[in-house]
Amino acid sequence: MTSLDVQAITEILPHRYPMLMVDKIVEIGEETIVGIKNVTANEPHFMGHFPGFPVMPGVLIIEAMAQVAGILVGTVAPHTRGRIMFLASVEEAKFRRPVVPGDTLRIEMKLLRLKYTVAKMQGFAKVDGQVAAEAILMCKLTDRPADFMPKQAAPAANEAEPSV
Repeated sequence: MTSLDVQAITEILPHRYPMLMVDKIVEIGEETIVGIKNVTANEPHFMGHFPGFPVMPGVLIIEAMAQVAGILVGTVAPHTRGRIMFLASVEEAKFRRPVVPGDTLRIEMKLLRLKYTVAKMQGFAKVDGQVAAEAILMCKLTDRPADFMPKQAAPAANEAEPSV
């Protein structure tokens, strides 16, 4: 598998608008992944961050990095499918340049360690080949709450429960 579109991404990640921060996966291997986030002026955080000088919040860049990492883990480790990854720690985070509307964020993540319930990844978010942000992320895998699962469809009329 070398790429994933947004449809395939939403089959792996539980995130949806406005929190889905990955538009496309362009490269995927056993230990590395590259994702794309197209930064547009229409994103809600730009209304207040900052009026007249829109800058993507660093925390959302880290979130995009974590989501790309989650796609890799969900792809290479089948036991993680159907589970939720929570960000557990951010180490050595550095922000080197602003990310603004019109930028294409190229997110490169590398798997450092994967255990049954923990994944540790190192990554870079780049714009035009320049590092905009970098960090080491650790995520904790947990089971989804029962009410998080999609509800079962009601049985069809011809499949009604038998009467007693």
